[in-house]
Amino acid sequence: MPYLGSEDTVRELRRALSNPNVQSDQLRYRNTILKVIRLMSQGVDVSGLFSEMVKACATVDIVQKKLVYVFLCSYATLNPELSLLVINTLRKDCQDPNPMVRSLALRNMTNLRLPSLVEYVEQPLTVGLRDRAACVRRVAVLGWAKLHNLQPSSEIDAAVVNELYGLLRDPDPVVMVNCLRALEEILKEEGGVAINKPIAHHLLNRLKECDVWGQCDVLRILQRYRPQSEDELFDILSLLDASLVSPHSPIMAATLGLFLSLCSGLPAVSLAALERVRGPLLAACGSASREMRFTALCHIQLLLRSVPGLMGAHYKRFFCGYAEPAYIKQRKMQVLVELVNDENVAMLLDELKGYCTDVNTDTAQAAISAIGRIGRSYSDRCLGILTGLLGLKQEHITSAVVQTMRDLVWVCPQCSSTVCLALEGCEEALQDSQGRQALLWLLGVYGERVSSAPYTLEVFIDGVRSEASLGVKMELLTATMRLFLCRPAETQDMLGRLLHYCIEEETDMCVRDQALLYYRLLHCGIGETRKVLQGRRSDPSLGVLIGRPADPVSQWACSFNTLEPLRHGAVEAESASRGSPEHSTDPSADVLASSVAPPLNEDYVCLEKRVQCPVVPHCSPQSLHAAMQLVNIQTLAFTPPNTLPWRVYLYTHAHYAGSANTPQSTLILGELLYTGEAQQEAGVKKAAVGREANCS
Repeated sequence: MPYLGSEDTVRELRRALSNPNVQSDQLRYRNTILKVIRLMSQGVDVSGLFSEMVKACATVDIVQKKLVYVFLCSYATLNPELSLLVINTLRKDCQDPNPMVRSLALRNMTNLRLPSLVEYVEQPLTVGLRDRAACVRRVAVLGWAKLHNLQPSSEIDAAVVNELYGLLRDPDPVVMVNCLRALEEILKEEGGVAINKPIAHHLLNRLKECDVWGQCDVLRILQRYRPQSEDELFDILSLLDASLVSPHSPIMAATLGLFLSLCSGLPAVSLAALERVRGPLLAACGSASREMRFTALCHIQLLLRSVPGLMGAHYKRFFCGYAEPAYIKQRKMQVLVELVNDENVAMLLDELKGYCTDVNTDTAQAAISAIGRIGRSYSDRCLGILTGLLGLKQEHITSAVVQTMRDLVWVCPQCSSTVCLALEGCEEALQDSQGRQALLWLLGVYGERVSSAPYTLEVFIDGVRSEASLGVKMELLTATMRLFLCRPAETQDMLGRLLHYCIEEETDMCVRDQALLYYRLLHCGIGETRKVLQGRRSDPSLGVLIGRPADPVSQWACSFNTLEPLRHGAVEAESASRGSPEHSTDPSADVLASSVAPPLNEDYVCLEKRVQCPVVPHCSPQSLHAAMQLVNIQTLAFTPPNTLPWRVYLYTHAHYAGSANTPQSTLILGELLYTGEAQQEAGVKKAAVGREANCS
């Protein structure tokens, strides 16, 4: 035999296929065809043997037929005229007494994918729908979907559609499921298969006869059906109850999706269903499949939005294993942050501290970021851990800690004193641009509290010519300007050198324009510069209610059991801004960003009203938070109860139907101010109302 893959090999195979002696020996003939298929699978072009293979399909040997059909379906589009020669053999096989031959012929007739052969295929497919063998009916049903996909502009005969609807009651469950799939494809432009009460109940009663993926398809399609009465609804839920705790994760997820769809108006039933799937979800988190574990973790995060305490007692199940991949470890850390409470915070922080020295740098940085998020509620404990990690003097750990501290003081200004003490000397271990940007921001904002801030900035300024990061240069400009406003004597000379370099020598236009802006701003006076660069800061005594209020299940039910939770998790897994927090969009740093920020290009109205109010009773912030939630008003932040003036920031949504019955909502932000006993009647209420159209 010549060298494999050469033209001589194809020539030798053609000679063998045409040899009468080989054709008369069934075993030799089959082995020769097998060599052709082997070459084809290795990427060798054997399309020149098409005519010889067409002749080889006229045989009673089923194995040989399968091999030949694989070849013909692969090269039919390259030889459309010769493919017509195969149709006669295939149509003849459709009448063979062996049902396996009939189903094989139907399958490959539709797999040729030639529009010119459609007229020859329709009649065998129609006959196949009424075949006595279930395997033939299965193939015939899917064959109509393939024909529609081949010519989507042409309409399938209404009689065929009616016959497919009739086959929904076929005794074979695979035929029933294939009919649903075919009708979904054929009627896609009309919204898919129409589900009425008889069809819905028939599918539910036969649900357990289907295989795993068949049940998933049935449950997904049943989400379109709406029960006509409450009794019918609970009858359906009773039928689905066993599937809700199925050991098969796909069935459990599809059933829960149907539950949430049917119970959109019954939040108590939806929450009870979420409690029921806790066990199967925890089991999926321990699956041998990494993909299954990751998907289960993403969906658990989705459920925790409505039931924050759903997995609280099982937090140890989310501890990371040594051999687990980094992406699963990082997702488990995100779940652990959601499960922190007073009872388990010490154990969780100790566990996360161990992950901070993981050999995988991404995992270590994710653990440090998770500690920072917990620090918004337990700042003292977390700052102690973060400060200790700085002592390790490891580049990636120091960088992640500095970035986490920057994000933490942005949310919790009361931590700034501890952070400023920890910054001394950490610049030596910072090599990456993100960590240096975070350090520069801290030195610019809190430079008056860091004794070595001017000397640290001077090191950066001296090396600005060799600095490759655009972000570091721009952050250095801002930090030096801010430090000049609070420590002018120590910073004036270095600021002049930096502005001169950025304006006269810097080639990047962004850095040059920012330097020119600051230079011209200084010409306007220190007062104007201070207004721009040193705006209002958060009150360090302001306590922030960490965590978002429980979302209604209906807000995310439509995305359950889809790829949306995985995409949403990927966004949350990204590192925070890595620049100034003022210009960042960190989803983990601002838990209310999606609901509080007024949308662009929408109506935005500011109102200020002075109202008379009675004496504010002395109550804890937690009591006020609980009372406000009873009337659907959420508390954003508050000052300590015994301080004056006493403030509390609130927000709420008002939903209503707009024009053309499109759902709309109004976002209301409020600030309540109590100035003291002597000014009880001078309470001030400020509200900002933003109208957000077309929100679900």
